[in-house]
Amino acid sequence: MLATRKRRKGPGQEGLITASPFLLPSLIGLLVFSLLPLIISAFISLTDWNGLDQLTAPGFFQEHFIGLENYKAILSSSEFWGVLWNTFRYIIMYIPLMLMASLGVAYLLSRQRRGVTAFRIIYYIPVLTSWVAASMIWKSMLSPEYGAVNNILAIFGIQGPGWLLDEAWAMPAIVLVSVWKDMGFFGLILLSGMVGINKAYYEAASLDGAGSWQKFWKITLPLMTPAIFYVLIVSLINAFQLFPQIMIMTDGGPNGATQVMVERIYKYGFRYYRMGYAAAFSWILFAIIMVCTAIQMKGQERWVNYDS
Repeated sequence: MLATRKRRKGPGQEGLITASPFLLPSLIGLLVFSLLPLIISAFISLTDWNGLDQLTAPGFFQEHFIGLENYKAILSSSEFWGVLWNTFRYIIMYIPLMLMASLGVAYLLSRQRRGVTAFRIIYYIPVLTSWVAASMIWKSMLSPEYGAVNNILAIFGIQGPGWLLDEAWAMPAIVLVSVWKDMGFFGLILLSGMVGINKAYYEAASLDGAGSWQKFWKITLPLMTPAIFYVLIVSLINAFQLFPQIMIMTDGGPNGATQVMVERIYKYGFRYYRMGYAAAFSWILFAIIMVCTAIQMKGQERWVNYDS
């Protein structure tokens, strides 16, 4: 008679059982604060809810359900396409400038020998500053009447623009403030990718007579592409969610020059009490972000180098 062997649990199963009690709070938080609001938002986007009526009231669905009308109204409105263009205009200016500034910060910190920790803290201070405080400070500094920026330009005989009050300059001003605040964070990410490059590559290049500029273009930049790719993904998603600096510095003005997607979502939901319309707007934004992220993920195969 063959003895039956009790099937043993693998190390992976035992680890999962051990970790389950510790994972449960996070999973509950994910369900309650992420997945459930997503489902409710999708439901609201199919209604004309004003944000005031009780969602659980009897007959709510029959009274307020309008199907895909919110989506049709948004996609057929000229305002949506103007707001989308403003958002992409911000992205087109912000990402290249932010990437160049962050690369500059990373390169300078990698070359710094003394006081590198102090310089890292200095570059990171804007990241720790809240957007509310930073936006109010920059709004004051960019004032055409008494702002510090135009006063400094006047010393050199330059007539400063109206900045936030000028349709042509309002969005570039927002971009510059965003780059100032974000370059410390992304610069440290790029720095970690830069210092992780094997020094043997540089030693071999030096033996071949390569200069500093050649080393940067032929070694540093190609081997930093995973970090650069991460920065591009995160910065693109952040750029689509542009909101606090717009609300505080321009409120979408002047004449709608800085109206962007999240700013419109907020105003439709909490100023105009068109919560269903705002929810549909947010789902369209979500779809756009997913498409752009998927394009980036697919495109990484052509240029990201994962060799150590």
